[in-house]
Amino acid sequence: MYILGINAYHGDSSACIYKDGELIAATEEERIRRVKHWAGLPTEAVQFCLQEAGIKLEDVEVITVSRDPWAKFYYKILHILRNHTSFSAIRKRAKHIKGVRTIKEDVAYALGYNGTPLRAEVKFIEHHRSHMASAFFVSPFGEAAILSVDGMGDFTSTMRGYGKNNKISVLDSVTFPHSLGFLYTGFTQFLGFPHYGDEYKVMGLSPYGTPDPDLVKKVWDVVHLKKDGLFELNLAYFSRVGQGDWVSIDPSGMPVIKPKYSEYMVEKFGPPRQKGEPLTDYHKNLAAAVQKVTEETIFYMAEDLYKKTGLKNLCVTGGVAQNSVANGKIVANTSFEHLFVPPSGHDGGTSVGSALFYYHHEMGQPRSPYKNQAYTGIHFSNDEIEAYLADRNIPFEVRKIPDEQLFELVTDALVEGAVVGWFQGRAEFGPRALGNRSIIVDPRRGDAKDLLNEKIKRRESFRPFAPSILKEYTAEYFEQVDDVPYMEKVFRIRPEKRKLIPAVTHVDGTGRLQTVEKIDAPRYHALISAFNRKTGVPVLLNTSFNENEPIVNTPEHALECFLRTNMDMLVLENFVISRRPLPVGNHELNVNYQRH
Repeated sequence: MYILGINAYHGDSSACIYKDGELIAATEEERIRRVKHWAGLPTEAVQFCLQEAGIKLEDVEVITVSRDPWAKFYYKILHILRNHTSFSAIRKRAKHIKGVRTIKEDVAYALGYNGTPLRAEVKFIEHHRSHMASAFFVSPFGEAAILSVDGMGDFTSTMRGYGKNNKISVLDSVTFPHSLGFLYTGFTQFLGFPHYGDEYKVMGLSPYGTPDPDLVKKVWDVVHLKKDGLFELNLAYFSRVGQGDWVSIDPSGMPVIKPKYSEYMVEKFGPPRQKGEPLTDYHKNLAAAVQKVTEETIFYMAEDLYKKTGLKNLCVTGGVAQNSVANGKIVANTSFEHLFVPPSGHDGGTSVGSALFYYHHEMGQPRSPYKNQAYTGIHFSNDEIEAYLADRNIPFEVRKIPDEQLFELVTDALVEGAVVGWFQGRAEFGPRALGNRSIIVDPRRGDAKDLLNEKIKRRESFRPFAPSILKEYTAEYFEQVDDVPYMEKVFRIRPEKRKLIPAVTHVDGTGRLQTVEKIDAPRYHALISAFNRKTGVPVLLNTSFNENEPIVNTPEHALECFLRTNMDMLVLENFVISRRPLPVGNHELNVNYQRH
C-alpha cells in the first residue's frame, strides 16, 4: 500500500511516500525550487517521491494532507462573528479551503494527468495531529506524552495528548489567536528580524543579553499562564487579530509575514528596531527575556501534561520545537525523564505525520522498530557526479579519491585551516544539516565563527555554529548526556573543554550538539573519527551547506555555492575539488576536469 503524504499551501511545503508503513522518501519543496520556506502545492517534491518509489501517481492508494479545512469550524465562525471579519478576508479563506480540498486534482494536473481519474483516496488530517504523529510514531517510545506547539495550523496553536503503541489521544488544545509561536514571532519582528523563519535569530541572540527581572515581568504581561496548564495571550499587544491575515505568499512562493505587534507593544516596549540599526543591550536583554518566558511557558505546559498522564517520556513537536535552547532544558525543569524531538518537527514534517497518523491511528497498523529517519532526500552516485563535472568548466583541481584516502585528505585540510563543503549520501529531511549537506571546519579555530559568518554564510555575527560529536564522547565534552542525532537540543559544554573547541562554543558556554553514530551516518562518522585520530578532538564544526538559500540539494547547487564563496574544498561523494594544491597521489586516481 502506497501512501503519499503532503504539506501544501503552507510554509515549508513537503511530500513523502510510504509503502506498507516504511518510509521510502521525503523532501521539502524548497530544496528543489530554491525558495526558502516555499509555500504552495509541492509538485516537485511529489514527483521526486514517486520517482524514488519507482511508481506513478495512479499507483498511490491514499493521499494524506496535513490540513483539515473543517477543523474547529465552530470556533472559526464564532471568531468571524465576534470580530466582524471583512468579506475580503472571508473570501480569501474560502479560496484557501477550496485549494486544500482539491489537492488530488491539482497534483494530477501538475503532473500531466489531465482528466485521468485516480484511485487515490484523500484523507485530511488535522495539522497538530499530524505534528504529533510526526514525533510519536518515529520516536523510540512505545508510550509517551506529546506536546505540539507552533504558530498556528487549523485554528490551533498548541495541542497536548499522549500516544500508546499505534494510537494518539488528544487531551486539550489552545485555539486561535492565542499562540506561543505568535508571541515569539511578534518579538522577533519587533527586534528587527522580519522574515518568515527568523525566530532562530532571537534564540541565537538571547545568550548575549541578561533576562532583567523588570523586562521579564513586562513580557509576562504579554502571555498569561492558566490554571488548566495552558496559556493565553494579552491580545492588546498584537495587530490584526480579528482578520488573522498575518501571512501572505509572494510571487516566488515565499511566505511573507506582516507585522504582528501592535502600537500597544510599541508603547510598552519602545520603538522597534529598524533595518540596519545596531543591536543594543536593550535588544539583547529583550531577546533574553522573551526566550526565558517562552521556556517557562513550555515547562509549565509540559509539567502539567506530566501530571495529567504520569508518563516518563515526552515528545515535543511543532515550530516551537525548533527552539533547541528550550529543548535542552525540558528534562531538567520538568518531571519527564526522556525527551524526543523529531528531525522535522517544523511544518515540513507534517507530511510525514499525516501519513503516519492515517496508517497507524486510523488504519490500526503496527509501528515499525525505531530507526533514524533524517536522511530521506535525493542522492547521487559517483558516476552521476562524474558525468556532471565533465560538463563544467571548473578552474580548480578535481580528483577522485577512494575512501581510505579521502577521509585522511579532508581531515588534513581541516587541520590546516580549510573550510570544506561536504556533500554525501541522501539529503536530510528537516531544517538541520546533519553531515550529508554540511560545511565543516576545525572546531579548535578561534576565528572560525567570524570567518564563516562574514565570508561564507554572510549572516549576523552573533549566530552560533554546531558541534557534531562522536556519540561515545558526549559525556567527556557536555554536562548532559543524551542521544541528540538531529541537532535538536542545546547543552552546556564542560568548562574545561570550551577553550579547546571555541568555534562551536556559544557565548554562554553551550553548544547545539549532534551526536553521530556509525549506523546512522557512516561516512560522516568516519570523517570525525579520522579527525579525532589526528587531533584528539572527536568534534567537527557543522553548519548547513548554503549561503542565504535553502540547503543545497544537488551537486550543481553545491558547486555553485562553492564557486561563489570562499570555501577551500568541496567534496562530492569521492570527488574532491580544491582551491588549495592537493597532495600528489596515485596518478591513476586523478581526474582532471579543468578547462583552460
